[in-house]
Amino acid sequence: MRRFWKEATVAAVDGGWQVALDGRGVKTQGGNLQVVPAKALAEALAAEWAAQGDPINPAQLVLRDLADFAIDVVAPDRPAALETLLRYAETDTLCYRADPDDALHARQQELWEPLLAAAEARWDIRFLRISGVLHQPLPAPTLARLCRALDAENDFTLSALTTMASLAASLVVALTTLQDGADANALWTAAELEEDWQAELWGKDYEAEERRARRFAAFRAAMGFAGLVRG
Repeated sequence: MRRFWKEATVAAVDGGWQVALDGRGVKTQGGNLQVVPAKALAEALAAEWAAQGDPINPAQLVLRDLADFAIDVVAPDRPAALETLLRYAETDTLCYRADPDDALHARQQELWEPLLAAAEARWDIRFLRISGVLHQPLPAPTLARLCRALDAENDFTLSALTTMASLAASLVVALTTLQDGADANALWTAAELEEDWQAELWGKDYEAEERRARRFAAFRAAMGFAGLVRG
């Protein structure tokens, strides 16, 4: 697609803020008005449009895609969005450990246990630590409390959480990004622990490193998006 605008601006509208391209309000890819809840997020969206060349590169409209997902997918069916996120809790990678006598287990304990313990204290819940890959269901009270915590977030934060949980294979990692002082690099290191362990054992693969970098960029962008939403 050719670049068809000269200026991207931000304006207050009913319900929030909207980007305008040469005075015309941006719509989502689903055809809805793209109205976001925070001015800072709208300004970041405008900057994303302003940075586009000619032709435009849709892959660089990362914040646009997150906002569109919130409006086109999350908002029309929040129960489905919550169910999707809770599935990442039920299979959270931080809960599935190597055997205790395996060297990997010590690394998992070092990086994963503080994250799980903090989440348990924050929401008064309990995660199961499992040796191996055989699925064990979470306690019903844990799922119920996590659902309430997620439901307290707005559609845009849920959009960011969906991306981060998918990339990290962990709802705990995703939710931790919302805490004050959250460190994207440290959280991504925790999420990629097992891949990094394999790379240490067998050597790094160039293509795998490129994929890791792209996935981290997407994770970091979603974390930034959530921060802009929350102010």
